[in-house]
Amino acid sequence: MASSTVENYIKQVYALQFEQGEGGIVGMGDLAASLGVTPGTATSMVKSLAKSNHVEYIPRVGVKLLEPGEKLALLVLRRHRLVELFLVEILGMEWHEIHEEAETLEHAISDRLLERIDNLLGNPKVDPHGDSIPSASGKIAKRDLIPLDQCDQGQVVIISRIEDQGEGFLQYLESNGLTPGIGVLVLARAGHAGILSVQFADGSQCTMGFPAARKIQVERRD
Repeated sequence: MASSTVENYIKQVYALQFEQGEGGIVGMGDLAASLGVTPGTATSMVKSLAKSNHVEYIPRVGVKLLEPGEKLALLVLRRHRLVELFLVEILGMEWHEIHEEAETLEHAISDRLLERIDNLLGNPKVDPHGDSIPSASGKIAKRDLIPLDQCDQGQVVIISRIEDQGEGFLQYLESNGLTPGIGVLVLARAGHAGILSVQFADGSQCTMGFPAARKIQVERRD
């Protein structure tokens, strides 16, 4: 089993590659900043990961995952996201307080226990924040999601994924009912003012600025 440090690096490279598009190369400065380490420390670790064939390191350019690294990244994400859902659905924790717990448990949980949790939860496809849960075989579903701020007035959409999973933003969403699985109508969109209003099924409404709406990913409904 890989060390927690190795898993954290691999997972972070995967996350940064996901942000910038498939096949992207992650700059060493970006990787170091996201992990809270110096560029020199990040480079040393990446060179070690390159020797174990987890990544390809390109001096003065950056790093990208190779197949063994991507496989490990998806396994760690599977552990993390299933643990998060377990903490919410079974232990009753709030979705804004589970990330740190899952960060610790993702390195300690066995494959056998993980599959028990998966079965207990009914083989879910997404975690509490709407992130896709990789399958046991390392497959992850591709989804056609767009930021809420890009939706047109009159569109009906389903809130599907929350990009900003900071505690404060999650509490704001919770208090306004803006959680994954909820359907809303884009009631008004004032482009010049940067304000968007949505209406829920019960007729209640919520208004937010584009910066907040941009962090909410949705799926269109015809």
